[in-house]
Amino acid sequence: MPGADGSAITVRLDGLLQERGMTLTELAERVDLTLANLSILKTGKAKAIRFSTLQAICRELGCQPGDLLAYEVE
Repeated sequence: MPGADGSAITVRLDGLLQERGMTLTELAERVDLTLANLSILKTGKAKAIRFSTLQAICRELGCQPGDLLAYEVE
């Protein structure tokens, strides 16, 4: 979601899943989230993410938070 200044936090979950040959459903099961909630995050519609969720996703994907989230200025 773009901020007032045109900046946005983007979620790179699709690419990470593809690189690891994992489906969204499989990740949802591994991190104990509903598929619907993980899908909201993946599509960039989430307004927040808990650190515990971020930690679980990074654990399962073997990545750092900066691999998953990006700050972009338009």
